[in-house]
Amino acid sequence: MITESQVLDALSRVQDPELGKDLVSLKMIKDISILNDIIKFTLVLTTPACPLRNQLESEAKVAVQAIPGVKKVEIKVDSLVPRPSVKPEMLELSIKHIIAVGSGKGGVGKSTVAVNLAVALAQSGAKVGLLDADIYGPNIPKMMGINSLPHQQEQKLVPAEAYGVKVMSTGFLVQKDQPLIWRGPLLHSIIKQFLSDVIWGDLDYLIIDLPPGTGDVQLSLSQVVSISGGIIVTMPQQVSLDDASRALVMFKKLGIPVLGVVENMGFLKLPDGSQMNIFGTGGGKLLAESNCVPFLGSIEIYPSIREGGDNGRPIVVSEPKSQPALDFRKIAGEIAAQLSIGTLNKQ
Repeated sequence: MITESQVLDALSRVQDPELGKDLVSLKMIKDISILNDIIKFTLVLTTPACPLRNQLESEAKVAVQAIPGVKKVEIKVDSLVPRPSVKPEMLELSIKHIIAVGSGKGGVGKSTVAVNLAVALAQSGAKVGLLDADIYGPNIPKMMGINSLPHQQEQKLVPAEAYGVKVMSTGFLVQKDQPLIWRGPLLHSIIKQFLSDVIWGDLDYLIIDLPPGTGDVQLSLSQVVSISGGIIVTMPQQVSLDDASRALVMFKKLGIPVLGVVENMGFLKLPDGSQMNIFGTGGGKLLAESNCVPFLGSIEIYPSIREGGDNGRPIVVSEPKSQPALDFRKIAGEIAAQLSIGTLNKQ
């Protein structure tokens, strides 16, 4: 007769290569059921966007099938994003990970990256929010195809929702084409309200689209909430790299772990298959290497990305099988994996 201890022993030989431990010690095996020669159990991943999902599921199945007498193995895959500890002076939110997306200068596609990463994480099954903290240029509502204003519930704002992502932005609260002329104290107040006075609910990830540069919003965020990690968006050209480097240093000075660098508009693919490096080449990777942080990838110049931003359909939705969409999903998976690793290593 097959026993639960035999199943656990077999699964204890399957290692998660990123976390460096076996599935049993990581408590990733739940609900083992044994019915004669049929074994069922749940594999609980640390993120629904786990890039190693297929590998872990396959290795777990092979390990259990090797037990004498086993004829069939059925695995249910679930996920539970681990929650990091929060400093006592920070806001206590039902959000497991807050990810800041920043850049040193405007015009590099920071909001495009934030939108597509948020939607990609939601497509994986994660509970995701997107906060447009680019107070002076709130483009997220348009890029997400949202026109309706959020409504109130118990004196709090209910975020809008699109593509499975909860969204909040100052763009909902001001008249069209009206400029915002706000100074530091008011910025701090609105950022705090967007976090504490919005009904976000339980989220695995909250993506925050920062304004360009290294100003008041970035400082306010670091004082109000515990940010799990920051992403730097740059273009390959030197001017963009110089500004991005300052944003990267700012993250480090504020104690925000840098999850990596995304190079946007890295190259243009020509009809004959060759590439044109309009803004230079290799700058994003060089920036990452020189600062000892991961290079998350390069996103090509692709007309549908711009079109999607204008008509409210991110590329991961409008052309899910395109190369840029695949690249965004890969980057989202790497970010989720990094956060899981960092959280579990601190426990």
